[in-house]
Amino acid sequence: MSASMRIDIAGENTLIVYFAEVASEQSAADVFTATQALEELVGHGVIDFIPSYASLLVIYDDDVFDFYAMRNEIVQRLKSNQKGALTKESRLVALPVYYGADAGPDLAELAETAKLSIAEVIEIHQSQAYQVFAIGFAPGFAFLGEVDPRIAAPRKSTPRKAVPKGAVAIADRQTAVYPSVSPGGWNLIGLCPTPMFDAKATPCMPVEVGDKVKFYAISKDEYLALGGEL
Repeated sequence: MSASMRIDIAGENTLIVYFAEVASEQSAADVFTATQALEELVGHGVIDFIPSYASLLVIYDDDVFDFYAMRNEIVQRLKSNQKGALTKESRLVALPVYYGADAGPDLAELAETAKLSIAEVIEIHQSQAYQVFAIGFAPGFAFLGEVDPRIAAPRKSTPRKAVPKGAVAIADRQTAVYPSVSPGGWNLIGLCPTPMFDAKATPCMPVEVGDKVKFYAISKDEYLALGGEL
């Protein structure tokens, strides 16, 4: 259990567990560990968990727990949780990306601003594993970080009305794959053919909070063969 952890009221039947003041790989690991330790409470007094960058929102049944009882239950379970006693391990998920002018309309501009070649931007983007810090904005939209500062880029001043499904993007020091067509102001550098959300599949998403993601480059032909669309 993190020494800096605190638990606050978040609503009538919700509380939030803070593990750190700022997001980091350690806070993400703490959130993942806590989610695993508390998972068996779902259906037994807990309605749902919503993990985020450095916190975990707990929605509980107030016919079973009040705030103080829920807080005490969480504290006791996290104290007794032993390292390595997780029901699931964090995974490394590999995602293919077709990088190119027709796939990433902001790739050339990002490279120019960063004073790098397009090839260097691509190499840097796929050279590391990214922590899944949170999933939100849209089902399957995983916020990944942290992007190498050499290719970090601010959000677009004017968001696009429609970002294509599978668009791989960068905003500040985060990167992500758009799971569906939606408005968005991130910098688009490629396309990923892997579905990021499928309500009919089990599991419905290829990643979850606590996982890590590593991108790897594929050709246009490979992208289309994997079901990608241009």
